[in-house]
Amino acid sequence: MDSDQRRMLEQVERYREIVLAYEAVDQEIDDLIMAFGGLMENMPPDVLLRYRELARQRDELLNEMRALEHELQIDDDA
Repeated sequence: MDSDQRRMLEQVERYREIVLAYEAVDQEIDDLIMAFGGLMENMPPDVLLRYRELARQRDELLNEMRALEHELQIDDDA
């Protein structure tokens, strides 16, 4: 295996890790929202702070996913 193939495999593995992390954070967000009747407005301040922290993490993971998709030339429309 040459260095280009190795690099590609490393990027694919990193992408997989990011997707799994994204899905875990997204599920935690969904669980928080559902625990308060589906409304953020029902969340107490400490839970709302956690929700916002998780949302920022999810956004960062999504940005990283998109960057790797571009590098790996992954097209969701294909």
